[in-house]
Order: sequence, then structure tokens, then C-alpha cells
Amino acid sequence: MRFGWRGALGVLLSVALLWWVLHDQDLALIWRSLVGSNPWLWFACTVAATAIFPLRARRWQALLAPRYGRLPFAALWQATAIGMMVNNVAPLRAGEFARAFALTRARPEVRFSAAFASLAVDRLFDGTVVLLLMLVATLDPAFVSERMIGDRPLAFYLQGAALFLGAVLVGALLLLFAPDQVAAVVDAVVGRVLPKTAPRVHAIVGGFVDGLHALRSPRLMAEVFVWTLLHWLCNALAFWLGFRALGLAAPFSAALLTQGLIAIGVSLPSGPGFFGPFEAGGIAGLALYRVDSAAATSWALGFHVFSYIPITVLGAWYLSRMHLHLREVTAGSAEAR
Repeated sequence: MRFGWRGALGVLLSVALLWWVLHDQDLALIWRSLVGSNPWLWFACTVAATAIFPLRARRWQALLAPRYGRLPFAALWQATAIGMMVNNVAPLRAGEFARAFALTRARPEVRFSAAFASLAVDRLFDGTVVLLLMLVATLDPAFVSERMIGDRPLAFYLQGAALFLGAVLVGALLLLFAPDQVAAVVDAVVGRVLPKTAPRVHAIVGGFVDGLHALRSPRLMAEVFVWTLLHWLCNALAFWLGFRALGLAAPFSAALLTQGLIAIGVSLPSGPGFFGPFEAGGIAGLALYRVDSAAATSWALGFHVFSYIPITVLGAWYLSRMHLHLREVTAGSAEAR
């Protein structure tokens, strides 16, 4: 896998954000807070955080069903675990390519281009549901929109954020229900502004649209939406259990909002495991619920480590069972691209 300037930028951003999160914190205090927290709630938190990956594999089964039928869940779950493990040990979301590549090794009838296109649709549903849940979270009275940030109330910033989220949701809906028209607009704009990259963008958008065409069935689209909703509610439950383990007075709606901010943060270029963007997003989300930075940092670090370990170990185990090596998976997915 080529590292390149994007990889370097991601690592630098992760290091910068980790420094920003930790530079003025008392690490001994954070350690005591974690040691004194409730281990059983952390265990439940870890189980819930790991459960989102089988849910993601089940949704992937539905996304690929129109083209390949109902593929065995085991193959999809193992490929998902491998992909998430690679995301945790390699930069720039290399696990997305590794996940598709691992599936093609387990199920040779599946083409890499089709598997990867389905993951683009997968992420579209993620973004739509996460943004919807963030909007739901702001309706909770516990969300204090009158809080001052600088010399302006939080409500001032929410107006712009609401417009942005609304535009993203409209774009997502357009992609879901009018993919061909959106693809034509993208082709026209990119062809005029960046003609040299137009063929590559056209190929990417074409694969994405093919994946969306697979969801012409309202029943199948509803199934994918339900699995996506369950995935993110389970993830929010894991967040909330982590809050309770540390005794944080943050409601479930705080988990819905915080996971959205973290999802936005980890979409930026970052180093392996999203360390830095994850913590920064978590602290920013909890700050809106008056959780002090030390407690928020304790939660972000504790949750990140506890959720990181199981899926990384499982992914590495499945990788060895398939008689693959990390370098082989990343190199093979790069060639398939």
C-alpha cells in the first residue's frame, strides 16, 4: 500500500488533534478516573460497540442481494471484521478496500468493483441516518441551545449547521431516488471544472449509481435502512453505557449527537484507528452537555481503546484463518482498484 502525502497528512492531523486533546490534561487524573469506573458497564459497552459490526455485515448482505442473492453471513462478517481491523492499523480508511477484497477471496463469484460500490452505498445510508439522529438529539430539552460559545449563543451556530445538514440530507435523498440525474450533473460539472479527472470521477460515480440501482425495491431499501438504524442506535447505546461507566450525567441524546460529531471527524484524513479525530469529536460533543474536558477525555480514551481491541483481534484472527497477510490484503485491494 502506498503511503503518499495523504497518508502523511492523516498521521500529522491525528498527532495534532491528540496533542490538542491531551496537552493540558492531567493524565494521572484520567487514569484514576478510568481505574475507578464500573468494569461491568465497560464490559457491556464493549459488547455493544463490537455488535455493530455483525449488524453492518447483515446490512451488506442486503445490499449485495440483488446481484448475488443472499450471500452466507459468515463470509460477509469475516470480511467486515478484516476491513475494520485494517482501518485500525492502516491510515486513510484502507480497510474499506480490504473489506471488499477479503470478500472476493472468500466468495470468488463476487467482483471487487461490485463489492466496493456496495460499500459506497453503505456509507450513504450511514451518513443519512447519523445526520437524522443528530437532528433528533437537538430536540431533547437536555440539549441547551442557549449555551454561549464566544460571544454568541449555541443556537446561532445551529442555524448554519441545520442548513448544512438539511442540504446534505437533500443530496442524500436525491442520490437515493434520482441517481442517474445526479450522476449526469456531476459528470457535467467535473467535465467542465476538472476535465483531467472526469473519467475517473465518472467511473466512481457510475459504480455508485449501479449500487443504488440495486435498491430499486422499496422493501429492500427499507431493510437496509432498518439495519442502518439498528447499527447506529446500538453504537449510541455503547456510547451511553460508557457514559454510565464513568458516572457522566449525559443523556442518551448526547450519545446520538456525539457519535455524529465523531463520524464527521473520522471522515477526515487520519492515522490508523482514527486516534485524534475520535477524541476531539467526543470531547466537543460532550462539552455541549456541560461535561468537563477531563471527564470527556477519560470517556473518549476509554471507549476508543475498549472498542478498538476486540474487532482488531477478531479481524486479525479471520485474516490468519483465510491464510492472508496484511500486506497481501492491502496490496491486493490496491491492485483491484
